[in-house]
Amino acid sequence: MMTTVVSTDHITGYMQSLGQQARIASRAMAKADTATKNQALVSIALAIRRDANILRAANEKDLIAAKNAGMEAAMLDRLALSELAIATMAEGLEQIARLPDPIGEISNMKYRPSGIQVGQMRVPLGVIGIIYEARPNVTVDAAGLCIKSGNATILRGGSEAIHCNRALALLVKEGLQAAGLPSDAVQVVDTTDRAAVGALITMPEYVDVIVPRGGKGLIARLMKESTVPMIKHLDGICHVYVDDKADLKKAVNIAFNAKCHRYGTCNTMETLLVAQNIAAQLLPELAQRYETEHVELRCDEQAAALLPNYPHLAQAQEQDWSTEYLAPILAIKLVTDIDQAIEHINHYSSKHTESIITEDYTRAMRFLREVDSASVMVNASTRFADGFEYGLGAEIGISNDKLHARGPVGLEGLTSLKYVVFGHGEIRS
Repeated sequence: MMTTVVSTDHITGYMQSLGQQARIASRAMAKADTATKNQALVSIALAIRRDANILRAANEKDLIAAKNAGMEAAMLDRLALSELAIATMAEGLEQIARLPDPIGEISNMKYRPSGIQVGQMRVPLGVIGIIYEARPNVTVDAAGLCIKSGNATILRGGSEAIHCNRALALLVKEGLQAAGLPSDAVQVVDTTDRAAVGALITMPEYVDVIVPRGGKGLIARLMKESTVPMIKHLDGICHVYVDDKADLKKAVNIAFNAKCHRYGTCNTMETLLVAQNIAAQLLPELAQRYETEHVELRCDEQAAALLPNYPHLAQAQEQDWSTEYLAPILAIKLVTDIDQAIEHINHYSSKHTESIITEDYTRAMRFLREVDSASVMVNASTRFADGFEYGLGAEIGISNDKLHARGPVGLEGLTSLKYVVFGHGEIRS
């Protein structure tokens, strides 16, 4: 991997070179057996644990630069690489290694009247370009999933994480080489020049799919300029609806966790909907919890009337129902029933993750069927909408698209299906 920043004049040539190398590596990755891919994953995990101090030092350089540049708190939170985060990266790779290998799996086999057997085989997508901001853990999660699914990948992390990403790239390369796989199977773009993104998303001859992980500005740009198909989501406007048949203890704990566990993530609750019949019981107790974290509550008129002494109270405006705060701010609205809750969610949601808190089975099943989002939950925090928590080992992103992949994108989301036919000498008459 290069360790010097490439000049703007040479960006296109540099990215074309990465693309050519990735395409060649993708052919070797598609042929790699499960044991070899797992060996690479375990070797990378060992290297990450071994060099944890080096990674933290590199991350500290990134954090200092980001703070000096005035980066917002939510982005700093995403950028920080704690001891737990490093351990989780390694654990995620080991979990991916333990997962069944989807490549080569044949399903839906059936005999046709002609005598042939027709089925579908799962195969890699090829070369995946991943564009992301701030989070250095994405470098490892994405690399691990692409390796196990037999793909090559080009990773373009944000400039704010360049030191940590460089350090991680060396460890990934080491693990690939230890397993006898091409080191070009995972390449980290080593320039912070934004022109690299423009080049990556316009190389369909080398890149089969783009996975962007970033803010609305980045996604909007890619939707406009990319000539490569994308697996994406714009934002995470997630809802929790507390039904009047809810267990209030569960409701308080879930609504607090969904908002306050972490603010800067796409699966954090941004709007709380509460059934009018139980609002007077629920909101004062819940507000006491939010006050300990200094959460600003932007309430509709009915909800505000129940919290006259809350110190961080504001009147909700129309735009609050469609805002991803990524901050200690929560919109609260009272609704008459589950019908109004579902109507509100389907109108304002970004179709990421929604949860209902209820003890009524019929209403829970209605919510699951009728809410049009990638993850829909019953009596659980939206913070569980995550590839690691879903048992995918890690995720390459969360898609709120409906085509190809939806929700946390793990191994199967990085594969495609092709038809396979077994004959016995049959000819078509």
